Amino acid sequence: MAHAIQRKHARLRARVRGWLPGVLLVSPSILLVGLFVYGLIGWNVRLALSGKHTEIDPERFIGFGNLANLWSDPSWPLAVRHAVLFTVVFVGGTLLLGWFLAFLMDKGVRGEGGFRAVYLFPMAVSFIASGVVWRWLMNPAPTERAVGLNQLFGKLGLGVLANDWWQSQSWGMAAMAVPAIWQMTGYVMALYLAGFRGVDQGLREAARVDGASEWQVYRYVVFPRLRPVTLSALIILGHISLKVFDLVIAIAGKQIIAYVPAVSMFVETFDRHDPANGAAIATYMLLAVAVLIIPYLIWVVRSERRS
Repeated sequence: MAHAIQRKHARLRARVRGWLPGVLLVSPSILLVGLFVYGLIGWNVRLALSGKHTEIDPERFIGFGNLANLWSDPSWPLAVRHAVLFTVVFVGGTLLLGWFLAFLMDKGVRGEGGFRAVYLFPMAVSFIASGVVWRWLMNPAPTERAVGLNQLFGKLGLGVLANDWWQSQSWGMAAMAVPAIWQMTGYVMALYLAGFRGVDQGLREAARVDGASEWQVYRYVVFPRLRPVTLSALIILGHISLKVFDLVIAIAGKQIIAYVPAVSMFVETFDRHDPANGAAIATYMLLAVAVLIIPYLIWVVRSERRS
């Protein structure tokens, strides 16, 4: 019996020696993430469920009232509508343009390295800096005082293309997505180009030997293998669009016509001094991002288990 207990203790010590160094190595990161990510998320949710509508109110629990009452404020449904329109145009436009550029690059062009640098360069510019430039380019001034793109259209005899850009009541946020598409297309192009180049050339050649045309090679061999790339790009672009703030502030400031949830959260928290409503908006943003991220994480875990 004594020998059995000693063997059991020896195996336990061996296991501890196996995993303890790794745990000690990552424990500072775990603690920091737990405190500054999940701890602050918990604090924000607690604040969103409280009645702290001024800086001196106590944090008494009131339930989901703040989350429900937001929808009675006309600015909040408008911000949600703007975010949905921005997300659809930004994500769809960036995916399509990035895929198309990667497709052209995959076909082989002279000076490919230079083109890649040109397409990727906008990523080196912050949203604030690009927003300042695009605010001038998308100036909605009429023809006689036009600058930026409206002035260019006028000089080219294309004045019919001049418009109100981000100040349009119906499609202003679609125009707001243009600089974001310009900035992120190079990144998506790089993702897709890596996906194109990752397809085994042997598979392509086998399809050609079987009589497939070049379009059929791409349709049946190459494009199906780009689904993981598309999903990853969709997740990245989706979470960027749902929490966009600096680009909108740089172009339109805090004007109601360009309200998005992040701007609304800033206004509620720092302009109206309502911490509870600001936290409620942040909670909605967290839930919106979770809708994208959690299914993706589940898919990644299942894929790793299958492999």
